[in-house]
Parts: sequence; structure tokens; C-alpha cells
Amino acid sequence: MLGCGVVGTGVARILREEGALIAARTGRQLDIAHVIVRDAKKKRAHSDLPFHSDAEKAIDDPKTKIVVELMGGTDAAAKYVERALRLGKPVVTANKSLLASRGPQLFKLAREHKTCIAFEASCAGGIPIIDALTRGLVANRIDALVGIVNGTCNFILTQMTRHGWAYRDALAEAQKLGFAEADPTMDVSGRDAAQKLAILASLAFNALVVESDIDVEGIDELQDAEIRYAGELGYVVKLLAMARRRGEKISLRVHPTLVKRDDVLADVNGSFNAISVYGHALGHALFYGRGAGQMPTASAVVADLVHVALGITQLSFSQLRIFPDQVAAASVLPPAEMTGRFYLRLMARDEPGVLAQVTRVLGEKGISLSAILQHESGSAQAVPVVITTHMAREGSVRAALAEIDKLGSIHPPTVCLRILDQPAEFSKD
Repeated sequence: MLGCGVVGTGVARILREEGALIAARTGRQLDIAHVIVRDAKKKRAHSDLPFHSDAEKAIDDPKTKIVVELMGGTDAAAKYVERALRLGKPVVTANKSLLASRGPQLFKLAREHKTCIAFEASCAGGIPIIDALTRGLVANRIDALVGIVNGTCNFILTQMTRHGWAYRDALAEAQKLGFAEADPTMDVSGRDAAQKLAILASLAFNALVVESDIDVEGIDELQDAEIRYAGELGYVVKLLAMARRRGEKISLRVHPTLVKRDDVLADVNGSFNAISVYGHALGHALFYGRGAGQMPTASAVVADLVHVALGITQLSFSQLRIFPDQVAAASVLPPAEMTGRFYLRLMARDEPGVLAQVTRVLGEKGISLSAILQHESGSAQAVPVVITTHMAREGSVRAALAEIDKLGSIHPPTVCLRILDQPAEFSKD
């Protein structure tokens, strides 16, 4: 086991406490031969484990049958994963960044050496979404994935929505509780969700998706006002990762999104994750559970260990033609060509004719309005005007906003968020 931090400690705990149950179910005994850490003398849980710092020795040891990479990062992790694969040893990893950046090369290397990579824990914590896409839903043409896949952002947005917290206070609480890193950039910028979406979309659409294919916006610039006005309109704001089939192309995006309050995804709170999958035969399926944390992620790692020990992963890896090294690059729909409904908040002077100017610009771009929200103001200061649109082309919306922000009666920039409209089958009825 390369690394023994939070998740590694959880893996050791499961193998220690439930080893007899696993052996009874599978007929396989899983023993930890090596645990590689930076400081082998540091006091830690399970102090009787075989801790040391020589990763190459551990990987090369004939007794090592499976290598579990839980160290994180990309450079050192890639080096050790490649070493294991060249020796024909299966690798279990929770490292989404490694797979998002070097997945095709590593999968190809594994195939060349007749071994495999298992990566259930790389996306959505303990939710078995990789297993679902590669096995349970293999008979389906997947038409869409819509999900909450970052527990840190979901926790922050939940605190802002339920308790009226400011973004900075919600982030501080997430860090205090261990949901967010000291440097939360990967999470709040949307990159963590984008890397997970790249992995999931590649499997779902049988096409190589890389992080740079995805249009990404995080929650780091989201203002408290959007949470409040979305609530007045009957929505909550969630950071969604979305991939949809659009004819021969795929639309890929991660961004804060207004979700109807009666939508199932609106009820996914705290650090929980949920992923909606739409298959042509199955219809809609929702995968919900803990998206992060020691034991949920460790659960996924140990499940991969069991499947590798039984030979299930090796067989799937050798036979299924769905992995990143075997498929063509995705044909990605440019963001400007994507369509949807939009939430706009502009700060306008409280004077006659302003709204007429705004609606004229929107109308000229072919954008129709579905709702307008404006509170009364007793001052001559700029007041917020919130507009929601019917279906519109994103390129047209962006062009309209560029013109609106040039109006003398508008204090730029105008805020623009997307509104989620799920397929009818998503209804709770």
C-alpha cells in the first residue's frame, strides 16, 4: 500500500476488522505486505503494520500481488504505478488526478503487460458508479450524466442555502471539519469535479474525455445574492457536473446551477454525492451516497481489491473495449453552441426605461424571458434585477450580456448562471 493517510488507514481498518468476513465471502485472504510512508517512525494507527519508505522494494517484492496507490499527486504516483504495471502487477488507485492526466498511457501500459487498473474510489467516494458504468449499465446507450460529485462544494452550498452563511464562513467550516483542504482551490474552482467527470464521461460515452474538454466554473466567485434570489424563484444552487449526448457530439460542463427545489438533486446536502444516469433502456437511475471521507472511500478501495483478487477486474479489463486507451477522442460540443435556460442578475439604475433596454438587447439575440424578479427600492441607487430565460443558445446569451454591460444604466458585470431542466423521467411522480 503506497501511502497511509486518511484513506489508507481506513483500508487497513477494514482489512483488519472485516478480514474474516471478506475471506468467508470470497475465499481470498487479503494481507498487507508493505505500507509505504514518508516517515516510518511516525506514530500512527495500526502501528504493527509493516511500515517503511522503500516503495521500489515493496513493489518488486514477489509476495506483493496487488499494489494500492493512495499517496495522491501525479509525479511520484505515476512512477510507482508504472513500475508495478511493468511487473504485471494489478494496481488499485483512488487517484483521480493521475487518471485524468495520464489515464490513457497507464491503461495502455497495463494492457501491454497483461494486468489491470481498478479505480472505483477515484470518483464519488463509496458510491459504486464505476462498477455501474462498466458492468451494470453495459447494455445501455448512456445519453446523459448529471451529478453532484464534489462533497466540499456541496457542503459549502448547503451551509449557504440552509443557514444563510457567507461563502468564506462556509468554506472555513468545511476546512474545520476536514471536508476541504487548507488550499481548497481544486475543489472550489471546479477542477476536482471536472477530473471526475472526465473519467465518468469517458466510460459512459465510450470516448476519451480529458479535463481540457470540459467547460468549468467553480463556486469561488459565487455571491450570496445568487443563493437568496434562486431561493425566491424556487431553486437551490448546486455545483453540477454534466455530460450529455447532443447528436454526434457530447456537451461537457461543470458549473454552479439552479436546480428546482422539488428536484431530487436539490435534496442532496452536506458532503453527500449523487449522480443521475440516463440510459436508453433503463431510463433514469440515481446513485446516491457518501462522496468522500475515510471509510466510504476505503470501502471502494477494498471492493476493488476483492475484485482484483478474484480475477473479475482482470477479465473485464481485458475484454471490455471502454477504457481510455481503446477509444477515440470525444467530439465535444463547443460551449457557445450549448443550449439551456439561464439566470441573469444585473444591477440597474432605478429609473424608467432600463428594463426596456435590457429586454430589447435580449430580444435581438433571440432570447425570451420566463420570469423577472425586482424588489422595490426607495433610493436612486442601482437595484438588482433578476431574469430567467427560456431555452437559449449560450453564445447568444454571452453576446447579449456583453452588450447589456455596456449600457450606461447597468453596473457590470451581469451575473449569469445556468438552470437545470431534467428530462421528464426525472420527476418524482
